[in-house]
Amino acid sequence: MTLLLISGWVLALTSPAIVRMAPRRAGWILALLPAAQATYFGSQLAAVSSGEILTSSLSWVPTLGIQFSFVLDGLSLLFAVLVTGIGALVVIYSGEYLAGHPYLGRFFLVLLAFEASMLGLVLADNAITMFVFWELTSFTSYFLIGFSHEEERSRRAALQALLVTGLGGIALLAGLLLLGNVTGSLEISSMLTKGAEVQGSAFYLPILVLVALGAFAKSAQFPFHFWLPAAMEAPTPVSAYLHSATMVKAGVFLLARLNPVLGGTDAWFYTLTLVGGITMVAGAVVAFLKDDLKQILAFSTVGALGTLVLLLGLDTPLAIQAALLFLLVHATYKGGLFLIAGIVDHETGVRSVSQL
Repeated sequence: MTLLLISGWVLALTSPAIVRMAPRRAGWILALLPAAQATYFGSQLAAVSSGEILTSSLSWVPTLGIQFSFVLDGLSLLFAVLVTGIGALVVIYSGEYLAGHPYLGRFFLVLLAFEASMLGLVLADNAITMFVFWELTSFTSYFLIGFSHEEERSRRAALQALLVTGLGGIALLAGLLLLGNVTGSLEISSMLTKGAEVQGSAFYLPILVLVALGAFAKSAQFPFHFWLPAAMEAPTPVSAYLHSATMVKAGVFLLARLNPVLGGTDAWFYTLTLVGGITMVAGAVVAFLKDDLKQILAFSTVGALGTLVLLLGLDTPLAIQAALLFLLVHATYKGGLFLIAGIVDHETGVRSVSQL
């Protein structure tokens, strides 16, 4: 797994050179590695389904209990397949959508760096490692949302997304450090075995609030939902990849990952169901009032993210299964719809439903 992550960063750094050497075929060439990664993760389905958990670790700051440790279990496998599989398709699409763009090499560099960051986030088994990749997704998304940097609206949307998700990340870091202090370990797999100890601690409520703030900001939950529709200033491949299939699902992933240690309480139930329910209804209603294709899809994504948080808040086996199934379904259909909207916009220059 460590080699897969390193290879992603190497590809990102070399992508501008590949674009210069083969500008018309760059998307297909660069998609080979994400496709190979998706194939690898898909090949682990049988082993993981049978209960096998794959791990790898590299020493980082051993005196502080910080290491680059990664784990592949059912939850991380689902997200890893989405990140790499949809990533490969979006890379191919981007090569055609932005063909001839003077900054195509820069675009692929940041897009592939985001893919590597998101993959590191979902595989991380150390809280600090997760936080580093968590912030890297915010940092790379800033450049992707603001790709059309000549336009003031793009710069404003990028900065807004960075501030909201970045501040949420600071809250998350505080929550993870408190959680590590209570459990005596920064390894997430160890934290998950100490749910009773954490929930009996005086720090449980602060931990829950801080972690929830980080997750809600990343996954565009009310009242932080506004940054996601504004981020539609990004090129369509970015909207399809970051804002429907991957980055906005990071908060949902976090809540699902920490459910065994933080879930099962009234505070968890009411916080997630209330915030998720409000987000679900508000996103769905506003989507009906919009005329722009990407805005319709953006607000319906907000509603879908609210649905996922609501289901996780219910905290029953059936609700969690429904959440993960809906997460898979939403990532695929919404990513596809964004790409279709991009084709319509690319060919007609219009995204307004009434004009179309």
